[in-house]
Amino acid sequence: MAVLYEKRGRVAYVTINRPEALNAIDPQTNEELTAAFADFRDDPDLWVAILTGAGDRAFCAGADLKALIPYLTALAREEKLTEFSLGGITRGFRCWKPIIAAINGYALAGGLELALACDLRVAAEHARFGQPEVRWALIPGAGGTQRLPRAMPLARALELILTAGQIDAHEALRLGLVNRVVPGSEVMEEAERLAATLLEMGPLALRLAKQATLQGLDMSLDDGLNLEMTLFRQALLSDDAIEGPRAFAEKRPPRYQGR
Repeated sequence: MAVLYEKRGRVAYVTINRPEALNAIDPQTNEELTAAFADFRDDPDLWVAILTGAGDRAFCAGADLKALIPYLTALAREEKLTEFSLGGITRGFRCWKPIIAAINGYALAGGLELALACDLRVAAEHARFGQPEVRWALIPGAGGTQRLPRAMPLARALELILTAGQIDAHEALRLGLVNRVVPGSEVMEEAERLAATLLEMGPLALRLAKQATLQGLDMSLDDGLNLEMTLFRQALLSDDAIEGPRAFAEKRPPRYQGR
């Protein structure tokens, strides 16, 4: 299988399983990733996902230049390439559940775009980041030109995109591209710690907060505040919003049900 998909309690583990190809995405891998994330989105028992790559060399080196790019080129020549979502999450994927990227090595081209489509990013110290598409006469086509400038200063984002350069994990942390940097052997452990922290929160509140934040980025401040109030009211009317304050008053951990 090109993708390993596991469910452990409330957490979905999605692993790109092509270490011999630096976990590059070919058509089969893309289909399996798309199916896995659709299942995660639609399964009410799953509250958080962790995306990573097999092995310790690469999170994902991007689209497979020998397989996926020729497939997309053929579609473009036939004027059939109107929508494309790498891994099923870089375009047209509405999922307000948190997704964590455990970046265990190279995150290049589409690999960086996959990481950018996640909400929280934990990087190994040896990880490297870049958008090298222009070197191969392509451009980032899975969100890199849009999400990277939103995740780091514009000048540095343009430098990565236009020069096909790379940055290391510590520079990525300094620029705000990743949340945490840890030794390579601790990447998954740190991602799981983050997931455990998220699982302590009200699951509906997490989703509504993510929705308010991401949708609000494309709105005026007034429209964003109106959206926030709409979602705040929605949170207040949930059963979990009754359980949370009650647990606080009773000095016990809350028992959230996600409703």
